[in-house]
Amino acid sequence: MAQLTQMEIANWLAIYVGVGLCCALAVSLSVAVLLGQLVQERAWRQIHDVRGAALFLPRTWWRWQKLYLLSTPVTLGIVAWFAATLRWS
Repeated sequence: MAQLTQMEIANWLAIYVGVGLCCALAVSLSVAVLLGQLVQERAWRQIHDVRGAALFLPRTWWRWQKLYLLSTPVTLGIVAWFAATLRWS
């Protein structure tokens, strides 16, 4: 089994850091958009009883998940482009 060279280790580390930064950016943007949507719709006004309060969190979670998953193609494109620009040998 071949060992990784220092350059390959550095490249993989850079890719992992890049993916982490892209995901952190995607999380923060999706949370910001979700909060903006909730404020615009005044979604908390729909909570009138225990059932409404119990359903508010899952609905909000699902909306955030959809927003976050929409960023996946962009994140993959950015990371693939970044990996293609690295010198591997």
